[in-house]
Amino acid sequence: MLTEVVMAGFGGQGLMLIGKLLAEASMDEGKEVCWLPSYGPEMRGGTANCTVVVSDNPVASPVINKPRTLVAMNRPSLEKFGPKVRSGGLVLINSSLIDVNTGRDDVTEVLIAANEEAQKIGNDKAANMVILGAYIGIMEVCTLDSVIKWMEHQFEGKQKIIDLNRKALERGFELGKAAEVKV
Repeated sequence: MLTEVVMAGFGGQGLMLIGKLLAEASMDEGKEVCWLPSYGPEMRGGTANCTVVVSDNPVASPVINKPRTLVAMNRPSLEKFGPKVRSGGLVLINSSLIDVNTGRDDVTEVLIAANEEAQKIGNDKAANMVILGAYIGIMEVCTLDSVIKWMEHQFEGKQKIIDLNRKALERGFELGKAAEVKV
């Protein structure tokens, strides 16, 4: 098994956090992992993305020119990284903030209204957790339980945040499973 994902959006949307959670959960399950964060110069509000590579074998480099998967949380990220996704890959689009698609017919697109789903749960800041849950539900890179474990560790002592994020991850996971996509 080898999978690469680029998670991209505005600084402040929590892309580094969900990339880190994916990496930690996968590593906890015995997989080889690389996590490479990349920040724009502005930090909050600027561009931010990270690449996560998960494999059963050692990973030589976290630099991926043609990722298997893109998680796009905003339109500039879709426009920048959408063309780079490998043919046959997956583009997971936050349809709350993106009103277009890739324009490609050689990739699978899944639209998740992450901000709306997070708002229904109680706070649209949990949109990153919704989209991570959807990614896990579709790609099955690691288990949802492992991601929840690491999220709880990240927010230790902040039960209200843990409860919100758990609900967001679970809702996203349901949406990902309902998409019935295999890449």
